[in-house]
Amino acid sequence: MRVAVVNNFFPPRVGGSAHLSDALARGYVAAGHEVLVLTVSYGDAPEHETRGGYRVVRLPGWTLPKMPLPISFDIGFGSRPSLPRRIRTVLDEFAPDLIHQHGQFFDLTWASGLYARKRGIPTLLSVHTRLESPRGLFKFAFRALDGMLVAPILRRYKPQFVVMDVHMEQYIQQRYRRAITGLSYIPVGVDVGDISQGDGAEVRERLGLVGRPMILSIGHVIPLRDRVRLVRALPRVLEKFPDAVVVVLGNVHYDAFLRLADQLGVRHAIRTTGAVPKAEIPDYLAAADLETHDLDGLGLGTASLEAMAAGCPVVAAVRADNFPGVELVNREHLYLSQPGDDQDLADAIIEVLVDPAAARAKVGAGGQRLVREKFDISSVINQHLTTLEELTATR
Repeated sequence: MRVAVVNNFFPPRVGGSAHLSDALARGYVAAGHEVLVLTVSYGDAPEHETRGGYRVVRLPGWTLPKMPLPISFDIGFGSRPSLPRRIRTVLDEFAPDLIHQHGQFFDLTWASGLYARKRGIPTLLSVHTRLESPRGLFKFAFRALDGMLVAPILRRYKPQFVVMDVHMEQYIQQRYRRAITGLSYIPVGVDVGDISQGDGAEVRERLGLVGRPMILSIGHVIPLRDRVRLVRALPRVLEKFPDAVVVVLGNVHYDAFLRLADQLGVRHAIRTTGAVPKAEIPDYLAAADLETHDLDGLGLGTASLEAMAAGCPVVAAVRADNFPGVELVNREHLYLSQPGDDQDLADAIIEVLVDPAAARAKVGAGGQRLVREKFDISSVINQHLTTLEELTATR
């Protein structure tokens, strides 16, 4: 089977979508399939390369200027008059049996979807980010964008959708109902690998946090992951642990949490590192007493699952039934905080910091077992392969 993987986000770009599409491409190759990845240019990454047993083609692209949007960070597009012709040339040469797309609002997704429609090629679409915002103006703008642009294009070729959690299922059903050929329930995958083998001592030494409570918060700061709740909970945490420090691991594209920290007088307890290489994340997870960033009731992302896979206690505001067929048990797999309840969040963080070793031994270990059983990337790859085979069988 020849599979074309299409994603505007792809390494060396960093992010959950990029890493997952790379892992899936490698998994498809390991299963004996031929894979072509189609993406856009990024930095000095070569236009053509072979990695992990598959070929990568990067089309000329441009990066969206930085703006205070929930999806504004490091987005590359390839839109130009020649894009349909370029995609047609590359894909006709490769002759895919199936196209696996990542991201519903990317131009490569739209162009490859219309190509697939003309060639009668089945498509599988993984939706990683919902076009939603908690901010009023953007909330209506994104809904309009979905209704007037994204949904009409998807209706033209009607992909099979990958559903990763209950929030995504509701979103897909509400926004793209008439564009759905079918739904495949596959959770996000985590490469557990050596993620639990980090060197925490080195990180603490480098940050000057030896012997101090360390609260890790992984991921780029954007309006949908703004860390505002964490800052609101911080004064109560600092009353109990005045030398505690929040380490934000990622680029700050939306600084409302820092402005709030200045107002509350807790800015001294926040460190921002910027983006770090993926290989260093296990070290930070080993150093941290806990990890927390999914705090607005919008689901449990890849970074939280990676933290759980490392055995790091996770505090999150998430539904217990977030993943179909999987129950998240409070204080067994992670610490569940009530969305919008800052005192509850602070109390959960304090509970961990009172005895970090016990929290890691019980809840950290429980979360690690859950991720290895339900979210290991090898299982997720196999579920994708089954879906791909079913789709190509109907062609």
